[in-house]
Amino acid sequence: MKNRINRFQLLSTGAAITAISLLAMTSTSASASSSYYTCDAPTSCTEVDKRIFTSSYGATKYPMVLVHGFLGWNRLASSLDYFFGVPQTLMSNGADVFATKTSSVNSSEVRGEQLLKQINYITAITGAKKVNLVGHSQGGLDSRYIATVAPDKVASVTAVSSPHKGSKTSDYVSDNLINSDKPVNNLGGKVLSASVEALGVSADILSGVPLDQLQDQSTLNFVNTTTTESMIAFNAKYPAPLPTTYCGQPHATKAPNGIPYYSWAGISNLTNPLDPSDYVLSLTGQTHEGIPNDGLVDNCSTRIGQVIRDNYWMNHLDTINQVLGLSSLLETNPLTVYRVQANRLKQSGY
Repeated sequence: MKNRINRFQLLSTGAAITAISLLAMTSTSASASSSYYTCDAPTSCTEVDKRIFTSSYGATKYPMVLVHGFLGWNRLASSLDYFFGVPQTLMSNGADVFATKTSSVNSSEVRGEQLLKQINYITAITGAKKVNLVGHSQGGLDSRYIATVAPDKVASVTAVSSPHKGSKTSDYVSDNLINSDKPVNNLGGKVLSASVEALGVSADILSGVPLDQLQDQSTLNFVNTTTTESMIAFNAKYPAPLPTTYCGQPHATKAPNGIPYYSWAGISNLTNPLDPSDYVLSLTGQTHEGIPNDGLVDNCSTRIGQVIRDNYWMNHLDTINQVLGLSSLLETNPLTVYRVQANRLKQSGY
């Protein structure tokens, strides 16, 4: 009888040790709860989703702040994320995520000031001293503005498909429409500008921006921010680890103020025949004079800091997993790129 009791005690003890070990293993693979917020005004961020049990793979020290590009939004009509599926992917891997909203159509300095107010609010409500900025397209330029004027607020900058040396598509629009000497072309430019600004206002409203706080829209300001010539002045004013030549590689991964930069981009226009936006990008891609591009920005212009890759088989919208996740089945899933980047930032202490 005594032997049976001893054996039972040994088995019970072993089971208890095993259970404790399993709990310990679980605690190392899971992190505290993480959340996803959208910000539609300088002092207004709303929680959209919260995960209690998450992987700790991408549990960054500082919040991940997503910055949209030209004609962008945060969460359209409370359902469609600009970074499609990205907030959920980052949150599931342990990061707190904020999707910001600035003027859909304006200069990076105007948008940057709007973004700074939101970052100040985000750090205030989270208690975090800094944020990890992830900017798509013009959002990467807006992030550079913040990293220069408020470096104490920025842990890192990740630029996705951003025109750091300008966009030849913007050059084309500027030369042949907005600033054209031909009356017909100039009229077309004015119609285009008004239409784009109207879309910008619509994006504001559908993003939940209060009607009494609608943001200024200016097509002219946007174009004058993203041309090849205008980016020369921008780069001098907001220094970052850029190549010294147009198609060179960056010689540094950090800006002069010590902020680390990362970047990635694609070089394809048509990646999924089911995606109607691919055909539009195939047309705009013709303005790049044979340089590999994603339909709006060529890969030489996107290089900054640590270049993760500048030749994904993705177009300009694929890099934010749009439209609705329709990207090439033969290339890395865009969501995987964001997930790995979060882990990279975590491993670097950001």
